[in-house]
Amino acid sequence: QVQLVESGGGLVQAGGSLRLSCAASGSIRTAKTMGWYQQAPGKQRELVARITDSGITNYADSVKGRFTISKDRSKNTVYLQMNSLKPEDTAVYFCNGEIMPSGQPWVRNYWGQGTQVTVSS
Repeated sequence: QVQLVESGGGLVQAGGSLRLSCAASGSIRTAKTMGWYQQAPGKQRELVARITDSGITNYADSVKGRFTISKDRSKNTVYLQMNSLKPEDTAVYFCNGEIMPSGQPWVRNYWGQGTQVTVSS
Protein backbone atom coordinates (compact mmCIF):
# COMPACT_ATOMS: atom_id res chain seq x y z
CA GLN A 1 0.00 0.00 0.00
CA VAL A 2 1.44 3.35 -1.06
CA GLN A 3 0.95 6.39 1.15
CA LEU A 4 1.93 10.03 0.84
CA VAL A 5 2.54 11.82 4.12
CA GLU A 6 2.93 15.59 4.22
CA SER A 7 4.55 17.67 6.92
CA GLY A 8 5.77 21.21 7.48
CA GLY A 9 2.60 23.27 7.39
CA GLY A 10 1.76 25.87 10.00
CA LEU A 11 1.13 29.51 10.77
CA VAL A 12 3.52 32.16 9.49
CA GLN A 13 3.47 35.91 9.07
CA ALA A 14 3.37 37.49 5.64
CA GLY A 15 6.84 37.60 4.15
CA GLY A 16 7.91 34.49 6.01
CA SER A 17 8.89 31.05 4.79
CA LEU A 18 7.80 27.45 5.20
CA ARG A 19 9.09 24.18 3.81
CA LEU A 20 6.66 21.38 3.09
CA SER A 21 7.76 17.77 2.77
CA CYS A 22 5.95 14.81 1.27
CA ALA A 23 7.30 11.31 1.73
CA ALA A 24 5.98 8.43 -0.31
CA SER A 25 6.12 5.13 1.53
CA GLY A 26 5.13 1.55 0.85
CA SER A 27 5.97 -0.81 -1.95
CA ILE A 28 7.07 1.59 -4.66
CA ARG A 29 8.64 0.60 -7.93
CA THR A 30 9.07 4.15 -9.19
CA ALA A 31 7.68 7.61 -8.53
CA LYS A 32 6.94 9.61 -11.66
CA THR A 33 5.64 13.17 -11.52
CA MET A 34 5.04 14.52 -8.04
CA GLY A 35 3.48 17.80 -7.16
CA TRP A 36 1.78 20.11 -4.73
CA TYR A 37 -1.76 21.45 -4.96
CA GLN A 38 -3.54 24.02 -2.85
CA GLN A 39 -7.18 24.27 -1.88
CA ALA A 40 -8.49 27.39 -0.22
CA PRO A 41 -11.92 27.42 1.48
CA GLY A 42 -14.69 27.42 -1.09
CA LYS A 43 -12.29 27.00 -4.00
CA GLN A 44 -11.21 24.17 -6.23
CA ARG A 45 -7.93 22.37 -5.74
CA GLU A 46 -5.28 23.97 -7.95
CA LEU A 47 -1.79 23.03 -9.02
CA VAL A 48 1.00 24.91 -7.26
CA ALA A 49 4.06 23.13 -8.59
CA ARG A 50 5.14 19.77 -9.93
CA ILE A 51 8.34 17.99 -10.84
CA THR A 52 8.77 15.13 -13.28
CA ASP A 53 10.95 12.08 -12.77
CA SER A 54 13.57 13.77 -14.97
CA GLY A 55 13.51 16.94 -12.87
CA ILE A 56 11.47 19.22 -15.09
CA THR A 57 9.45 21.66 -13.02
CA ASN A 58 6.52 23.91 -13.61
CA TYR A 59 4.75 26.38 -11.37
CA ALA A 60 1.51 28.28 -11.08
CA ASP A 61 2.01 31.90 -12.13
CA SER A 62 1.03 33.06 -8.65
CA VAL A 63 4.03 31.36 -7.02
CA LYS A 64 6.75 31.74 -9.64
CA GLY A 65 9.87 33.25 -8.12
CA ARG A 66 8.67 32.55 -4.57
CA PHE A 67 8.21 28.78 -4.36
CA THR A 68 10.66 26.05 -5.31
CA ILE A 69 9.85 22.37 -5.72
CA SER A 70 12.56 19.76 -5.38
CA LYS A 71 12.87 16.06 -4.73
CA ASP A 72 15.10 13.45 -3.21
CA ARG A 73 14.66 10.44 -5.45
CA SER A 74 16.46 8.11 -3.04
CA LYS A 75 13.90 8.92 -0.35
CA ASN A 76 10.85 9.24 -2.64
CA THR A 77 10.34 12.64 -1.05
CA VAL A 78 9.30 15.91 -2.62
CA TYR A 79 9.71 19.32 -1.02
CA LEU A 80 8.11 22.72 -1.49
CA GLN A 81 10.12 25.68 -0.27
CA MET A 82 7.78 28.62 0.11
CA ASN A 83 9.29 32.07 0.51
CA SER A 84 7.80 35.55 0.63
CA LEU A 85 4.49 34.07 1.70
CA LYS A 86 1.34 36.12 1.23
CA PRO A 87 -2.05 35.87 2.97
CA GLU A 88 -3.52 34.64 -0.32
CA ASP A 89 -1.26 31.57 -0.08
CA THR A 90 -3.39 30.40 2.84
CA ALA A 91 -4.80 27.00 1.96
CA VAL A 92 -4.57 23.30 2.59
CA TYR A 93 -1.65 21.96 0.58
CA PHE A 94 -1.93 18.46 -0.83
CA CYS A 95 0.87 16.29 -2.15
CA ASN A 96 0.17 14.31 -5.30
CA GLY A 97 2.19 11.51 -6.81
CA GLU A 98 2.02 9.44 -9.96
CA ILE A 99 3.50 6.23 -8.62
CA MET A 100 4.03 2.74 -9.97
CA PRO A 101 3.60 0.31 -7.08
CA SER A 102 5.91 -2.67 -6.89
CA GLY A 103 4.67 -5.65 -8.84
CA GLN A 104 2.19 -3.66 -10.91
CA PRO A 105 2.62 -2.52 -14.51
CA TRP A 106 0.65 0.71 -14.25
CA VAL A 107 0.98 4.13 -12.68
CA ARG A 108 -1.59 5.20 -10.13
CA ASN A 109 -2.41 8.63 -8.80
CA TYR A 110 -2.07 9.12 -5.03
CA TRP A 111 -2.92 12.01 -2.70
CA GLY A 112 -1.70 12.92 0.74
CA GLN A 113 -4.00 13.97 3.55
CA GLY A 114 -3.13 17.65 3.26
CA THR A 115 -1.35 20.12 5.49
CA GLN A 116 -2.67 23.53 6.49
CA VAL A 117 -0.69 26.65 5.65
CA THR A 118 -1.93 29.88 7.16
CA VAL A 119 -0.30 33.21 6.37
CA SER A 120 -1.27 36.12 8.58
CA SER A 121 -1.12 39.72 7.43
